[in-house]
Amino acid sequence: MTDDRKPPLESCARRNSLQAVGTAKHSVEPALTVSEQDTYLYQSGWYRRVIGPFFGSDDPAFFVSVDRIKSSYLQKKKRREKMADKKMVEAITSMEEDFAQWYTDVVKKAELCDYTSVKGCMVIKPAGYAIWELIQKELDARFKETGVQNVYLPMFIPESLLDKEKDHVEGFAPEVAWVTHGGLNELPERLCVRPTSETLFCDFYKNDIHSYRDLPKVYNQWCSVVRWEKETRPFLRSREFLWQEGHTAHATEEEAEARTIQMLNVYANFLEEVLAIPVIKGQKTEKEKFAGAVATYTVEALMHDGKALQSGTSHNFGDGFAKAFGIQFADKDNTLKYVHQTSWGMTTRVIGAMIMVHGDNEGLVMPPRIAPIQICIVPVMQKKEGVLDKAYELRDRLAKDFRVKVDDSDKTPGFKFAEAEMRGYPIRVEIGPKDIEAGKCVICRRDTREKIEFALEDLEAKAAEILDTMQKEMLERARAHRDSHTYVAHNMEEFEKIFNEKSGFVKAMWCGCQECEDKIKEKLAVTSRCMPFEQEQIADTCVCCGKPAKKMVYWGRAY
Repeated sequence: MTDDRKPPLESCARRNSLQAVGTAKHSVEPALTVSEQDTYLYQSGWYRRVIGPFFGSDDPAFFVSVDRIKSSYLQKKKRREKMADKKMVEAITSMEEDFAQWYTDVVKKAELCDYTSVKGCMVIKPAGYAIWELIQKELDARFKETGVQNVYLPMFIPESLLDKEKDHVEGFAPEVAWVTHGGLNELPERLCVRPTSETLFCDFYKNDIHSYRDLPKVYNQWCSVVRWEKETRPFLRSREFLWQEGHTAHATEEEAEARTIQMLNVYANFLEEVLAIPVIKGQKTEKEKFAGAVATYTVEALMHDGKALQSGTSHNFGDGFAKAFGIQFADKDNTLKYVHQTSWGMTTRVIGAMIMVHGDNEGLVMPPRIAPIQICIVPVMQKKEGVLDKAYELRDRLAKDFRVKVDDSDKTPGFKFAEAEMRGYPIRVEIGPKDIEAGKCVICRRDTREKIEFALEDLEAKAAEILDTMQKEMLERARAHRDSHTYVAHNMEEFEKIFNEKSGFVKAMWCGCQECEDKIKEKLAVTSRCMPFEQEQIADTCVCCGKPAKKMVYWGRAY
């Protein structure tokens, strides 16, 4: 491109202190070699605006040296990149300012999910569903190691079937969605859209179990359920959500209890080893247990803002459902007995837990084992010959052992760095012309933002080492955060003071009466999270009423 207004080269050379410059593509200074981006800047007017003679002026003030042009260009380029990167970060509210808004910003900006025209329901976008697929893969493998088989049952439950277990139906009645018409015709009986599938499994077991030889039945299904929640939040609480629900039938009470605890331990192991979320294992109080269960066991996690999140539950139903539905089997002694049942489930809620435990003000921070993209390769100056080719070569090498992508978009490197951080990719590999020439690259850890330079030949081994270290250290940091936000209260005065001034778990003794639970909830909006398996004798009396204590309880405000 040429500019007719540009004076002859000799015109520029009249200033002894200044060096002559030509067009952007034909600069007399090798240092001003122009890339495609530079050419664009010139064509858009920047170059002409800086060089006064281009506008026909003889004022010395309009003459600028090549060095100054180069410096100005680099400064402006840096400012533009910084502004773009800043915008990426500014789009996310600081968690210290508003944690709830921070959470919403993260799930939206990281494109994990989005809202729909169906109030209270969400679209899980590819980035979010990829996390759920890995959760499914990891959990399903663990289930099958214990003998679990997958099945699928209908999503509709006849009202008469739901009514067979009184406690169960009363517990779910406020959340049930009903189907009343099929096409234009009113149904002879309302159908419930499953809020959970206990009654359907009972109806199935009634016809499928006849002898002790048919036991145990250890089934699980991956599906969605509907609960008409009043308040919703992406992943944490929605009217339709994805989950797995296990349903088992056993010959004895002991077998059922063993399965209940076994599956709770599977959840705890998964949360800690894969999602890097430390949990407290324990039993729910009578008030907080699942409707229709003899006992409910839970894994409780603490979020970054000090609120608790029930992350998985396992229920022992005893023979209550079996008696309601007539599920009997002929035992070895040829007598009819009722089966003992369990149920256990984990939902997309754990994605929300992962976000709130590990995220920071730049966005997601994903544990390597659950990250759909573990390594993001960012080519720097990718239009330079050989840069993209090298990036693709590294991707192909790494793809044998890791989940990896190349960000070959036309965005600036700074923008790509900010985006990689916002999306939570565990490590970022930066590679440019000088790196290729030197046979090295740079790895940046998402969790600590530490940058490490190393030889390209060591890439696979170094990446594996860093990812393994990250996984362990993220769990350690989350555990340290939970422990530092776990307090002890010996009496009601201490209990109130802690919850009025701080956030987190509070360990305190309880007498076992629901009246005390109700009083604490009404006064402080605090609920019992669980009676931990690992009991401590903090005091001899209940924190609320002062009567003799029976159990130590974890208390907290919850999502």
